[in-house]
Amino acid sequence: MSLTIPIETSARHIHLSQEDFETLFGPGAKLTYIKELSQPGQYACQERLTVVGPKGSFENVIVLGPCRSKTQVEVSVTDNRKLGIPSVIRQSGDISNTPGCTLIGPCGTVDLTEGVIVAKRHIHMTPIDAIRARVKDNDIVFVITTSFERSLIFSDVVVRVSPSFSLAMHVDTDEANAFANEDNPTGVILKLFDGHTYSLQSWAEELQSGINR
Repeated sequence: MSLTIPIETSARHIHLSQEDFETLFGPGAKLTYIKELSQPGQYACQERLTVVGPKGSFENVIVLGPCRSKTQVEVSVTDNRKLGIPSVIRQSGDISNTPGCTLIGPCGTVDLTEGVIVAKRHIHMTPIDAIRARVKDNDIVFVITTSFERSLIFSDVVVRVSPSFSLAMHVDTDEANAFANEDNPTGVILKLFDGHTYSLQSWAEELQSGINR
């Protein structure tokens, strides 16, 4: 039996380092908890920031807690076009050689030299979930959605396994708008070409050449 995976939409948001948080909200300031997110220990905060790029900006962008070792801004490709920032797709935490932006808070401004990413689509799961799905940490898989009349297949989905995770696939707003037309979309893992797009493209080229496997 396939593992049914809830699919959640991750809108633009910010993870702050403690140093940057205090620059933006004042020395000694603390995150103001609003509600838990689906992943244990992660939560939405009352704090909001303005994100500024060369061509545009977004106001009231939510800050998520707890603070991290480095500040990271997660946006969609469409968001980056408005900001005027190149879209670099990365796993969370991998911010080396990524674009920067300016963050404006009520008490200060931070000019980031890096840290703006488009999050690589991924699945959080526990080790037990991984056994059930027959996958391991950092595997790349396809996921087929079960959204009525707008189903599609996502490739290059990273599996992230940890006892501290809760089962959920995260996509950004661009990806969600392409398929989601119901309140609780789900997906299942499709084992095909080790999850990589380039293999799928090679298969398509073979079909166009009359090669059928």
